[in-house]
Amino acid sequence: MSISLKDKIGIVGAGAMGSGIAQVAATAGHNVAVYDSNKEALVKAEKGLKSILSRLVEKGRLSENESAQLFDRIKWVSSLEALSESSLIIEAIVERIDIKKEVFSTLENIVNKECILASNTSSLSIASIASACKINSRVIGIHFFNPAPLMPLVEIIPGITTQNGLADKMLDLMRTWGKMPVLVKDTPGFIVNRVARPFYGEALRIHEESWLGIPDGEAGFATIDWAMKEIGGFKMGPFELMDYIGNDVNYAVTESVFAAFYFDARYRPSITQRRYSEAGWLGRKSGRGYYDYTESASKKEALKDEVIGRKIVNRIVSMLINEAVNAVYLKIASPADLELAMTKGVNYPKGLLEWGKEMGFDHVLKELNFLQEEYVEDRYRPSPLLRKWAKMGVDVEW
Repeated sequence: MSISLKDKIGIVGAGAMGSGIAQVAATAGHNVAVYDSNKEALVKAEKGLKSILSRLVEKGRLSENESAQLFDRIKWVSSLEALSESSLIIEAIVERIDIKKEVFSTLENIVNKECILASNTSSLSIASIASACKINSRVIGIHFFNPAPLMPLVEIIPGITTQNGLADKMLDLMRTWGKMPVLVKDTPGFIVNRVARPFYGEALRIHEESWLGIPDGEAGFATIDWAMKEIGGFKMGPFELMDYIGNDVNYAVTESVFAAFYFDARYRPSITQRRYSEAGWLGRKSGRGYYDYTESASKKEALKDEVIGRKIVNRIVSMLINEAVNAVYLKIASPADLELAMTKGVNYPKGLLEWGKEMGFDHVLKELNFLQEEYVEDRYRPSPLLRKWAKMGVDVEW
């Protein structure tokens, strides 16, 4: 079924992502009900939305009347039964497959047979979540990026049991919500959380080594971040971004993707990140991560060496390009959707396929062959399609 403005939207989970998706749906004109079993979370989310809307009014982006109408379209509920009249329910809770299955199984006994059930999971199997439902054809993945009201990208992920045509309807719906949706195969990490893994993992790997002459500790993190921003053109360095996301969250996604790919060396997590997570050094939210965010902390300076910086960027970007090319090879998404996902989902300075063409796929292949020979690790194996494109040179088209 198609979703119109008269249709009600249900959200399961009142955390930052759930409340953000509720704001997006309400802004589009829908009546929305947000459920959470934790009443304190509902109160916090409601207060948070009031604050956000007040700032939007102050900045002139909403009128007082528009703000009030938007706020009134959202109801905060502590019973799943309150979502019974929804035409679409989007689940945005903890990334645990057992809990998600339980929620979907429960929802199926509450809603009508036409209601679409969607998960905002960032990396878990849609087919597995759908298996908890008797009508598994109505289950689909709709993955927003945080913060949902600001980030334009949405990944639409049909499972193998998802009804034909439902993905197209969700693509159309997201466009009416002002988003830029992309269609993705149901594989671990989808596009962004799969292709972006080397941005974090290879940066951690470089820091754990000594041959590049990078300092230890915070100065080393700062050096890699400096290189990726100043030379690579990224808006945030990998360690800054991991501290912003949270080491616990980023590590959990990496570990999930690693296990889901049968422990493929490409996605192996870092012991360094695990130790930081175990120590409670989670980043900005804990006051300490790869950097110290306490008021008394002194900032460690980066080693701004152009030669070292270019080696860092070349290695990490080559890994990213290889991952993107392999995603095309495995038909995870269309080349156009893949480029859109990486520029709009994680704000990369340019699409990775285009970047590979600019650098030269033969150059990327040479870098990966060097790394594979240096470490004798499958982590650095080039995609078969990269090898093909490296031979084609400037004639590569996708």
